[in-house]
Amino acid sequence: MKKTQLLGSVLAASILTTQTGCVTDGSNPFSGMGSSSTTISNATGKAPTPTVSISDIEFVPSVSIAKNLMGEQLDVTNVDAFIAEASPNARHYPPNFPNKQQRYNTRTAIKHYVNWIDEHAMAPNASYDVLIRAAELNGMARNLDMGSEYAVRASNYVAKALKLKSTPEANTLYGFLLAEGGGFKEGQKYLDRAIALGSKEAIQSAAQTDLMRDRRSSALSRLKQLKLQHPVDPILDQQIAIIESGKYYIWDIPAPNINVKHIY
Repeated sequence: MKKTQLLGSVLAASILTTQTGCVTDGSNPFSGMGSSSTTISNATGKAPTPTVSISDIEFVPSVSIAKNLMGEQLDVTNVDAFIAEASPNARHYPPNFPNKQQRYNTRTAIKHYVNWIDEHAMAPNASYDVLIRAAELNGMARNLDMGSEYAVRASNYVAKALKLKSTPEANTLYGFLLAEGGGFKEGQKYLDRAIALGSKEAIQSAAQTDLMRDRRSSALSRLKQLKLQHPVDPILDQQIAIIESGKYYIWDIPAPNINVKHIY
């Protein structure tokens, strides 16, 4: 289901006191939305009323998913936007942030969104889409050392999601959550399933697992084969360079463009 969120930028607001003020464009103060402005002032003259100009209206499609197996809908627009913003920095271990402020803002936001989505993910009939998002968020929290309970919840959510649907996404997520947490053999099982289903990220995560198991040549071979399929991929170039330099964490790549706002 698609809905629409209305985002407007309030460009000017001033307090006016008038004896004869009125809504300038009729009874609906928003009837002229667009690049035009709407002025609202006090009709009684007894109290000052803000005059607000609204312009630069932007319509942003929102994202709704099934909340549960009954098909009830849940708006996840903000959650999805945050996951997309923070994933380059915190999806894999070790997390990588351009500065301490962005790391702090991301931790604060993760806690906020985890608290929200856990309410839905803990329901016995939670949908696949809810469970995957809950697993992703809790996995990020695990990577940011926010507590062992996040690691447990992330694994539980994605395991439950896999019982509903065995997708490349779910197998990849479970595979690297296990492997990056030290469960190399068990994690590789799910990564292999995801690779068979066509997951590129699973191949990269399998290379990371190879490194942690002192199989550097295997890791390098995986990524070089993948590079042949994706010749224009700067991330793969950096990951191959990391292996060739003798380092161990192929996801330890600078991602400076994050701009998560602090949630109070």
